Amino acid sequence: MKRIVILLSGRGSNMQAVVERCAVEGWPAQVAAVVSNRPDAGGIAWAAERGIATAVVDHRGFDGREAFDAELARVIDGFQPDLLLLAGFMRILSGGFVGHYAGRMLNVHPSLLPAFAGLHTHRRAIAQGCKLAGATVHFVTPELDHGPIVAQAVVPVLPGDDEQTLSERVLQQEHRLYPLAARWFVEGKLQVQDGVVRQLDGASQLLS
Repeated sequence: MKRIVILLSGRGSNMQAVVERCAVEGWPAQVAAVVSNRPDAGGIAWAAERGIATAVVDHRGFDGREAFDAELARVIDGFQPDLLLLAGFMRILSGGFVGHYAGRMLNVHPSLLPAFAGLHTHRRAIAQGCKLAGATVHFVTPELDHGPIVAQAVVPVLPGDDEQTLSERVLQQEHRLYPLAARWFVEGKLQVQDGVVRQLDGASQLLS
């Protein structure tokens, strides 16, 4: 049984999607813990109400990123994760932290990477006149919002879209995409070779 730990900073809607799909679909895994850098994160309360172990490592109590990351890794390792999922975790992680979890940490980003890495992805996509937007699940590497792409989901950018409407449409796809990628990982169905991820069953890595 694989153990999943999820990091978040807010309400954790992607965390909720993973927890629910893991239970309904009977993955060979369990969400062992949910960890946040914010004590008021809604996702922490949601997880605790469902009997999932939780922990808070408040970044405001540390002098620098490395000290925070060291304590965060210590707490995470106490839950013995096979897979670490970033689900709206709004902290830039140090290279040492990323290296510690290399090959077993995934992130979901609200754009079709490598386009629009970083913040304000939907605003930037609309401003550039993009006709498609979407979400990407990728393995985390030291370079922000890069790393081997596991799967992507595509949505149209509609006439009249604003940042909010496009964000909502993309988030719906994230809730499909992230659990799918996590399930592939825990079932051993992903292979990374030369920076490219292959789904070993031949399932499509693109959702629309």
